[in-house]
Amino acid sequence: MSAARARTGEGFGRLWSAALGSNLADGVARIAIPLTAVTLTRDPIAISILTALAYVPWLLFGIPAGMVVDRIDRRYAMAAANAMRVTSAAGVALAIATDHISVLVLAIATLVFGMGETLFDNATNAVLPALVPRSRLDRANGRIQAAQVGVDMFIATPISGVLFAAAVVLPMVVGGLGYLIAGALALSLPVAAARARDRDTGERPAPVPLSVAMRFLWNHRYLRSMVIVTSLVGSCLALAQAITVLLFVDRFGVTPQLVGVVTAGIGLGGLAGALTAGRLVASLGRGRVLLGASALGGAGLVGVGVAPNAWLAVAAYAVGSYGVACWNVPWGSLRQAIVPGKLLGRVIGAARTVSWGMFPLASVAGGALARVDLQVPYLVGGAGALLVTVVAARLLLSADAHMPADEDEEAAGGAVASGVASIAPGPDANGAPVPGGAPTAGGARAAGGAPDAGAAQGALVSAPARRARRP
Repeated sequence: MSAARARTGEGFGRLWSAALGSNLADGVARIAIPLTAVTLTRDPIAISILTALAYVPWLLFGIPAGMVVDRIDRRYAMAAANAMRVTSAAGVALAIATDHISVLVLAIATLVFGMGETLFDNATNAVLPALVPRSRLDRANGRIQAAQVGVDMFIATPISGVLFAAAVVLPMVVGGLGYLIAGALALSLPVAAARARDRDTGERPAPVPLSVAMRFLWNHRYLRSMVIVTSLVGSCLALAQAITVLLFVDRFGVTPQLVGVVTAGIGLGGLAGALTAGRLVASLGRGRVLLGASALGGAGLVGVGVAPNAWLAVAAYAVGSYGVACWNVPWGSLRQAIVPGKLLGRVIGAARTVSWGMFPLASVAGGALARVDLQVPYLVGGAGALLVTVVAARLLLSADAHMPADEDEEAAGGAVASGVASIAPGPDANGAPVPGGAPTAGGARAAGGAPDAGAAQGALVSAPARRARRP
């Protein structure tokens, strides 16, 4: 075993490879869907509805997906998710080949891709703490985020543009093959990845009712408040990025072949953020990184909104992408550390149902604003994200006080097993007061960071996010 693999935990390399393959397929398909749609219609509302549909599965299927992940072998869940996406890619390829492609077909495919993403991403987040020591979560999340951004932006999307220019059907064929490979890698993960297990005995814990997981999320005031903040910031990003492809193609005159080059430029920021986030957390603290990352995400969108040409728009987008990636790593690690393993799938599903459930409406609102001007959604979304960041600054800065020590995990898990779902009814699990109190319109911040996980890079590479997905 290599030194790097030993540091991150047994099986992490295979999980990383599975995420790599899945994100290769995601990146190819994500660009192919809007590019195909642009050949059928130039209506901003129609394009934004396709973007919105990518988030709908999180609203409808987020909690059920979490229940599936917590109850069955997580390796099988990941493989099944990619089987769904292979089927969807094959269906779109067949429709294109037989000249039956339509916006409706693309909408159905987007929903199926989203359902697969819901299950796969939920399982990936739940598997990671079983394979990696808590002290290495930031490093592991950073490596996965870097792989997601690097493959999405620098390999998948440029290839997708070239494939699309050669033959409209090719991106879906390549995407389907990527999903197949990722599913096979998921099945090869070690047994430790299958289900949550007690760290002391190694035994699988008794099933925990969904109501206990929901009470855990609701009663943990800091976690609940962060979910609200992430949802609000993520909604602002979703509103802004709903018509990204249309902006670059129509406003800035980027050809379909070069859309992948645009995303590669944006991806430079995301890759840098993913690679530096862990070091920034170690040197500056988790709270300062979260605050700065959220501010950069909003500022980048405002920059796109005022950019006079594609070059400056890409540069501003890259700044925002850096902020989103920097958010994903410390927020993902914090959430994985706070939530006991036996509840992780359902709590993540519930949190994303709240946050990503808001994104469809935000995306459609962005499409409506784009009818006024294609850059208006970026100004509105960026300003909204900055406003939420300012209001929630105190909450974000307190993140370090809420990161449990390694020895606290067993205590948290024991409390849940006893049916005591509220780890933080007043103060948080560590006894620190919770800044911001209960989530209110005035002080609480929203769920998921910027679009997490995926929505992390927004509609252009979306999730997805997502994956601007914040995990």
